[in-house]
Amino acid sequence: MFITFEGIEGTGKTTQITRLKQHMEDMGRQVLLTREPGGSRIGRELRRLLLTMESSDLTGETELFLYLADRAQHVREVIRPALEQNKVVISDRFADSTVAYQGYGRGIDPKLLHSFNQTAIGEYGPDLTILLDIEPEIGLKRAMMRNMREQKVREEGRFEAEALPFHKKVREGYLTLAMLHRSRIRVVDAAQSPDEVANAIAAVVDECMDK
Repeated sequence: MFITFEGIEGTGKTTQITRLKQHMEDMGRQVLLTREPGGSRIGRELRRLLLTMESSDLTGETELFLYLADRAQHVREVIRPALEQNKVVISDRFADSTVAYQGYGRGIDPKLLHSFNQTAIGEYGPDLTILLDIEPEIGLKRAMMRNMREQKVREEGRFEAEALPFHKKVREGYLTLAMLHRSRIRVVDAAQSPDEVANAIAAVVDECMDK
């Protein structure tokens, strides 16, 4: 089973992914955690380029193709082998991020992005996507505080530095995708307590596993 987590900055994906991993392991499943960008060796190099504040001059098109390169390598080096070993793969971001950020956020044609994504991922699309949803003002505040606490403002703060209207467009893109793909994308209110969010996610995953 391939599960992806999506959402704007500061929704608590990292915390919830860790908790879901424990939940799945308690059910006796082998779980691989991964992320985009950065899930593969080449991806770790691309992550540095994509997230650092030093890359503020990246064009939207350059950003797009770097993410696609990361994804193509990620699928072939990490995701596909794990799925072939019957592991549960949980990824922090995947193809929907490109449509939300580079499509709705940057203004690149979403239909074109769907085509590019298909080339990058082939047949390895997610079975379930958890969309953690929160008001951008709250999410950005959380994300900025996290980066300051972890001393990663320069290293990984490029998207947090975007203006609020950008993040509102990204959120709108995610919610549009959720409406278009109701059977795959399940929206969870990330403004709840961590325990409430974790319980909601576990309920969704258990429902999908039972099908």
